[in-house]
Amino acid sequence: MSPFTGSTPRTETWRHLRLTRQDGVLTVTLARPEKLNALTFGAYADLRDLLAELSRERSVRALVLAGEGRGFCSGGDVDEIIGATLGLDTAELLDFNRMTGQVVRALRECPFPVIAAVHGIAAGAGAVLALAADFRIADPSARFAFLFTRVGLSGGDMGAAYLLPRVVGLGHATRLLMLGEPVRAAEAERIGLISELTDEGHADERAAALARRLAEGPALAYAQTKALLTAELDMPLAAAVEMDAATQALLMTSADYAEFHAAFTGRRDARWQGR
Repeated sequence: MSPFTGSTPRTETWRHLRLTRQDGVLTVTLARPEKLNALTFGAYADLRDLLAELSRERSVRALVLAGEGRGFCSGGDVDEIIGATLGLDTAELLDFNRMTGQVVRALRECPFPVIAAVHGIAAGAGAVLALAADFRIADPSARFAFLFTRVGLSGGDMGAAYLLPRVVGLGHATRLLMLGEPVRAAEAERIGLISELTDEGHADERAAALARRLAEGPALAYAQTKALLTAELDMPLAAAVEMDAATQALLMTSADYAEFHAAFTGRRDARWQGR
């Protein structure tokens, strides 16, 4: 993402999301607990635009995506999205589906780690938002369900058919996307869908702790690691190794690389600057 902006000012208020900032960590909370944080057109658009702004600003070093109330996110709102899309024409439907995909791309391409803190249901689009995060921290109440075929749509929505096989393997991904059956936390941990299983009620706390750890670390190294993990998914080995070499050569000119050596020889903790 380019840090250069045009005439549009920074957005001060996000109507469909609740934001909390502290020490380089931004917590983005889906806050419709009465609807299990079901997504609306506005929530999708806010996520898309927020991630683009954050990527340009470079002020956030880690992001936590959480849900208020009894669950993480129950997917698209049945009335405000599914019902509403029945009245849209093909061009409008394509615009909507492209927007949801842009949110997933933004989560994968933003230059900072994203941690999903999952409790309760993560269904449909909610499951894909968690899937697109770099880390998924979940407690035993978590349930993931990729429900798209249950409503008569392709299971490959919002990049799920691309991302899920790369996380859990083709066999598990086929089962989850075809059948839409819920995956409880213990199984999700077994197949690699979650990064860490916490005690009951501690997913938000553990996600915040991981975000703080990442925010205090070498942000530039994390950003490039994330970029390489995404870019090299479809590369042959020779191209991947060449990209690794070019990336390392650039990072070896960074202030953080020199700071590690100074800290090591000075027998002190490194003071990472993210540049």
